[in-house]
Amino acid sequence: MPTETFEFQVEARQLLQLMIHSVYSNKDVFLRELVSNASDALDKLRLAALKDDLPGADVSDLHIEIETDDEARTLTVRDNGIGMSYDEVGRLIGTIANSGTAQFAKELREAQDEGGAEGLIGQFGVGFYSGFMVADEMTLVTRHAGEGHGTRWSSRGEGTYTLETVEDAPQGTSVTLHLKPADSDDQLHDYTSPWTIKDIVKRYSDFITWPIRLLPKKTADGTEGADEAEPETLNSMKALWARSRDEVSDDEYHELYKHISHDWREPLETIRLQAEGTFEYQALLFVPSHAPHDLYTQGYKRGVQLYVKRVFIMDDCEALLPPYLRFVKGVVDAADLSLNVSREILQQDRHIRMMQRRLTKKILATVKDTMTSAPDRYATFWREFGSVLKEGLLSDPDNRDALLAVASFASTHADGEPTTLAGYAERMKDGQEDIYYLTGETRESIENSPHMEAFRAKGIEVLLLTDPVDEVWVDVVGEFDGKRLRSVAKGEVDLGAEDDTQADEEREKQGEEYADLLGWMKEQLGADIKEVRLSSRLTVSPACIVSDADDLTPALENMYRAMGQDVPAAQRILELNPGHLLVKGLNQAYREREDRTGLAETAELLHGLAVLAEGGRPKEPGRFVKLVADHLERSL
Repeated sequence: MPTETFEFQVEARQLLQLMIHSVYSNKDVFLRELVSNASDALDKLRLAALKDDLPGADVSDLHIEIETDDEARTLTVRDNGIGMSYDEVGRLIGTIANSGTAQFAKELREAQDEGGAEGLIGQFGVGFYSGFMVADEMTLVTRHAGEGHGTRWSSRGEGTYTLETVEDAPQGTSVTLHLKPADSDDQLHDYTSPWTIKDIVKRYSDFITWPIRLLPKKTADGTEGADEAEPETLNSMKALWARSRDEVSDDEYHELYKHISHDWREPLETIRLQAEGTFEYQALLFVPSHAPHDLYTQGYKRGVQLYVKRVFIMDDCEALLPPYLRFVKGVVDAADLSLNVSREILQQDRHIRMMQRRLTKKILATVKDTMTSAPDRYATFWREFGSVLKEGLLSDPDNRDALLAVASFASTHADGEPTTLAGYAERMKDGQEDIYYLTGETRESIENSPHMEAFRAKGIEVLLLTDPVDEVWVDVVGEFDGKRLRSVAKGEVDLGAEDDTQADEEREKQGEEYADLLGWMKEQLGADIKEVRLSSRLTVSPACIVSDADDLTPALENMYRAMGQDVPAAQRILELNPGHLLVKGLNQAYREREDRTGLAETAELLHGLAVLAEGGRPKEPGRFVKLVADHLERSL
């Protein structure tokens, strides 16, 4: 059959130029595309041979070859797979995007960035043409297994291509690229360099099932170099996630973890998952033993590596895990996703969302198992990643119960051992209905807080929450197992027995005795506070500052302001300890003195001391210091 020349359709020519010049931001991926196509051809041949569809097909040494020629400046990717017939070449290779070409061209022109444009390729299956980014001309020679003759396809990517029948083509497909000159400014590398080829194959195709062999270079006289007579296999073919657990040692898992995470330490946990059915995928995930230093920075690269049929697609696939699991590293290999999917497409893919739900549940289940089976490893995990995991209590309501089940917190129950919410609930005293907590910067500052005095005196356990995220999630979650989460620094606290008539009478008597002082102090302190009242939570300190039950805490106000939100300052409540000598003396002086100028300063000092006790700062630090100095001077 003579050589025939065909023209691409008008829109196909436009598409070809768009794709050659603007689709791929990283030109190296052309080799990934060609190797992936070769791997698919080998898979198809093996499957056909197993079904006896191609009797006599040679499957003895299925492999992929890469050959370069410095002098001719060519790169050839060759496989001995199933190959294509003349009609298949015309249908699959001769036409860009067998169907939907016009739609593809329209979407490509409308793409606003390189990442979005690159993702369109996988939807339309035209990755073969990415070779024109690095080549002036491409030649394909192929022979379908079982046929007696082959086909040659050739094009310069300028609107036409040729087809002809050849008699001496070997089984399989070879693609030869006539390379453009290297241009570092255009990110166009020297693709005849063995080091460049090795780097690209290692990065994108290391786990391809079939051996990828780099043929030795030819010397000037056409003979092979003495030191490079044998082809070099470039890929490991060790897709550990695709092998059974019994076939892989812990050392192999650890080496893979170190390779993908760039962490020299061994992982804390290794998690395997294999899903079968309508959508198949495999996952091999690792929990690091230490939190990276930049875990909480804005530029932290999160996500796991995404493969499709062992072909590397994306290094940091954020769509596969929620942000609060950003520390997890690993590999997910999907069988049914298209190659060249973009991040935008992944975010909308229902299979990806399904995988994320399954992977998240598997990780949380593994952490829960570790709590009981390996408490030491769990303690390490929570110390390193507990803060970031608690972010999920805000962002992932579907898994909130699972997150609460694996969370642990410092508590007044024990100095060194954290407790779970379930453990707290089991130790609650008779008649106690709420789970009490207090937030602060450190355990020491919380334990020394005046808010803790009555709880310590009555032996009531309090959770000590020191992570910034604790200020937020306790309000969002609200309760655990039907028990309300309640701050000891918000609202009124009554820890007395309901039938303690004597205590009720005592509080009523104190209320009458201090009513005038409380009203006067409210007037003196003015807009700084909402109310002055007697406290039932203080046993040692003279005063403390509390928030209303529904108000934001000062720490939470500051957090929102740091994020640029305009949050009005909430008025706080000043509580006085009627049993403290200072408060008793202040009340007595108020009753006896007509000139209360000095008492007003004492009231201001009392309020400032209460603010300091909770870790805040007086409204006017300079004035507060002067008042303290003056009162100390008068006491000498």
